[in-house]
Amino acid sequence: MKKTILASAIAAATFSGAAFGQTTMSASELAAKMDSLPEVYGNIQYALIHDAVDNGPSELEHRDNGSTLGIKHDHEIAPGLTGFFKAEMEFNADDKANSTGLSSLDEAYIGVESDQFGKVWIGSDDSTYETAIDEIANYYEAADLNIGGPYDTGEGDLIQYSTPSFGGFKLHGAVQVNGDRDNDKKSYPYQLAATYMVDALEVAVAMDSNDGGSSYSGNGGSINNENTYGLRTSYTMGDLRLTGQFQTRDEFGDTWGAFASYAIGQNQFALSYELAQYDDEMGDDDRSTVTLQALRHLSDNMYIYAEGYFGGGDDVYGDNFTAVGDDDFSAATDYSDERTVAAVGAVYYF
Repeated sequence: MKKTILASAIAAATFSGAAFGQTTMSASELAAKMDSLPEVYGNIQYALIHDAVDNGPSELEHRDNGSTLGIKHDHEIAPGLTGFFKAEMEFNADDKANSTGLSSLDEAYIGVESDQFGKVWIGSDDSTYETAIDEIANYYEAADLNIGGPYDTGEGDLIQYSTPSFGGFKLHGAVQVNGDRDNDKKSYPYQLAATYMVDALEVAVAMDSNDGGSSYSGNGGSINNENTYGLRTSYTMGDLRLTGQFQTRDEFGDTWGAFASYAIGQNQFALSYELAQYDDEMGDDDRSTVTLQALRHLSDNMYIYAEGYFGGGDDVYGDNFTAVGDDDFSAATDYSDERTVAAVGAVYYF
């Protein structure tokens, strides 16, 4: 129970007894009232980033890395049936002059869950495909050069469903409802996934129909209307976790990834390799990324980390800059096949 929730419950019981329908409460009644209150949670994330392109500029940035404030709650509707909701907002904690407070939505949804029929929820949340397959790109803190999967369906306007577990096997589905007022046309992109967990092994397969285009969720332009297919396998041996994943989309390309993490006491280390191989018309943009992370938990509410990203490819990193010392060549657009990013950061959460 969070301290803020406990204080609120005690204050409510002390000064607003009439609202609870009585002036005095037993310990068990007070505990029940506290359990009925929503949970408030949040975090502040800061990062210092150095980004350098070979044969190009380098830059240093201090940034907010995804600070959030949220509230969530669940309750029993009937025996075996639970209702729940979650709302999580983002804010920029690094720049007081330009911050407007809670500035954007991260997650917001409501739903119901039962051991008999599974879980169904509606709203904005990580999508079925992303949760099942795209582990590596979502693992790191800064994630500046990580290579996400080639899928378009975003995280808004979703209706999602997961079955109960049948001996570790579960089915998942999602549909994004885009009506007449969404980009002036209707569309219903959908995702399907199957996951299997037994002991230390996890296997997941999934697809995304990509029918709506990522413009519906503000993540950029759609590539084409071909389906995306993904496969992930993970194995956890105590403090060691190993993951391999593969994603493909016709007329676009393939992405591969291998990942390992290991925890030693309060310390955590991770290493991954990601490769994107594009079809012929995009072949010059093939790229790869090696990522390293060292993270230390200072307490139950705070951790610090250092990450290094080493990107390579076929002239995939470009930048305009002014050449010096050459009267016949005053400016150029130069392209490099190497880029490095170093990040250090701290996170406080409650």
